[in-house]
Amino acid sequence: MGLRDFLRVTPALIGWLVSFLFWGGAIVNAAEIKVVSGSAVAPVMIELIARFEKSSGHRVSFDSDGAIGAITARLLNGEAADVAIVSGAQIDQLERQGKVVAASRTDIAKVGVGVFVRQGASKPEIDSADAFRRAMLSAKSIGYNDPAAGAPVSIYLIGLFERMDIAAAMQAKTTMFKQRTERFEAVARGDVEIGFNQISEIIATPSVDLVGPLPAPLQNYTQFSSGIVANGKEQDTGRAFVRFITAPASNAIWRAKGFEVP
Repeated sequence: MGLRDFLRVTPALIGWLVSFLFWGGAIVNAAEIKVVSGSAVAPVMIELIARFEKSSGHRVSFDSDGAIGAITARLLNGEAADVAIVSGAQIDQLERQGKVVAASRTDIAKVGVGVFVRQGASKPEIDSADAFRRAMLSAKSIGYNDPAAGAPVSIYLIGLFERMDIAAAMQAKTTMFKQRTERFEAVARGDVEIGFNQISEIIATPSVDLVGPLPAPLQNYTQFSSGIVANGKEQDTGRAFVRFITAPASNAIWRAKGFEVP
């Protein structure tokens, strides 16, 4: 190779080497983190995780198999993870037990309770507390997740019906879903007339229609917060992930999935 040929090839070679070193370094420094959360945030996480992985080069193992009470119990029992996304109160509990790093709580978004029916079915009027009460008493059947699993919507509804003095009437027509897969399928089949869940999960399910949120005087929000898990091996990457999902650019995705952000 002559000098002229060498000079012509060298810039391309240097560019290739720089690219190799840059991306090679990114691959070497890439981490994999485990994120555990309640299922209500899964529709948002699926989209945000893909964006985070693409922009950072890190990988995310995501587990949302359970209500936030069940996720919290797993962490209290020592399950390893890097980031937990459960209710703010549960993050505080995990911090007190030493399972979440002190002062790592970050409030993310909140979501309310929604009412849903089978796709295409008529929707009851629930735009006021009185209308909601009439709709409940008129319903043939209602359903929600088993509160024993720590489902916040179910726990709240039991107390709400008691305060509205309709608990006995509702108990006779209530199905508590032992299997979480049934929460939407039973309504979609027509086995249960009216279902309840967090709004984010309802709007992500095509086989059912959202009637609407509980009326404002009756509404109950779950504040979802994150914490860095104390036994995690990738805490710095976990913090980077939390910064990403709470950045202003992510807010539109949270809102589109039914959440309210600060």
